[in-house]
Amino acid sequence: MLENLLENSALYINLSKAPYKRYFYDDIDHQDKLIGIVGARGVGKTTYILNYLKNSKLSLSKKLYISADNIELSNISLVELAKEFSAKGGELFAIDEIHKYKNFEVELKQIYDMLPLKVIFSGSSAIQLEYAKADLSRRAVIYRVNGLSFREFLEFKTDIKLESFSLKEILKDHTDIAQSIVSKIKPLEFWQEYLRFGYYPFYFENPKRYKIKLNETINTAIEVDIPSIFKIKYEYIINLKKLVRLICASEPYTLNIKELSKKIGIDRDTLYLYFEYLHRGKILNVIRSKTKGDNIFLKPDKVYLNNPNLNYSYCDEASKGMIRETVFATFFSDYSLSIPKKGDFLVEQRYLFEVGGKNKSFNQIKDIKNSYIASDDIEIGFGARVPLWLFGFLY
Repeated sequence: MLENLLENSALYINLSKAPYKRYFYDDIDHQDKLIGIVGARGVGKTTYILNYLKNSKLSLSKKLYISADNIELSNISLVELAKEFSAKGGELFAIDEIHKYKNFEVELKQIYDMLPLKVIFSGSSAIQLEYAKADLSRRAVIYRVNGLSFREFLEFKTDIKLESFSLKEILKDHTDIAQSIVSKIKPLEFWQEYLRFGYYPFYFENPKRYKIKLNETINTAIEVDIPSIFKIKYEYIINLKKLVRLICASEPYTLNIKELSKKIGIDRDTLYLYFEYLHRGKILNVIRSKTKGDNIFLKPDKVYLNNPNLNYSYCDEASKGMIRETVFATFFSDYSLSIPKKGDFLVEQRYLFEVGGKNKSFNQIKDIKNSYIASDDIEIGFGARVPLWLFGFLY
């Protein structure tokens, strides 16, 4: 069986193409023995792994790529396969979609402890390795990957190299930074396209089929990935889809738990569990105030879809306010984000933001230290008014 897997692996590796270098490529330290690439379905995990294997100087016989849902793996454990591969000179073992393999945590631990193999694996964001059955957290180095930032989208689209900036740099020097970007490209020319189509890299494979591919990607995440990790019966998967559509049609500040429960036909605690499943699966973005901590059985303060492409795909009509807040939350997915008493978002428990159009006033947050307006529809900001699109340059 190993011979067949190596043959298929070679085909995958040789056919892989990755003309664009994503933001996280240089962040991964391949000196580590066990590396996990975690992120939503469709954000480029497989592309990265195959590109890394293709660029590796090892011969094809010494590197093996498999997908954990491969039917050939149904009769053999990952450990046994890894033993055979290592015994025949294998050095680099890549396992894609590992969340589809039962008890993967235990087997990865055994491979790590017993064999000299270097292992790189990918999995759904729903995997919470800190709660894994075997203590992978002190063995595996995990990299969490997002979809395309606005900066990356612009580079894909135009082949113009653009620099990323830290949050502190943007807040301090946003006027100068925006002017330097505008001298190279007109960001607002591409802004609506990004909001509708630009989060997932596969848009550039076939733009005409993007919406179909996006729906297939999300359906697979709901129908396959989430049930493979959490205890949810197949007949209840339709409720997850109903919840996504209802959230898409609502406004974040009018979240009515009782009404949502009634429309879906589930009790409150089950609804909160569904929020958590979809949040971990990177389909929803559930935000709570800091005072509520991590208790999933408390009402969230706001719930968004994970990125604005989903709003345009699932909603008949997405409001500007919802889109603006959704994309802001998407840009700050790697930051601590909570809901303050005043304003829309509190970032890192320090920076207060109101999100709105170019005429959004400071009335709600005036005289509050470190408060800003993230303004849509402006090319360059001034003072505490920062262009919303510029936060798409955080990575």
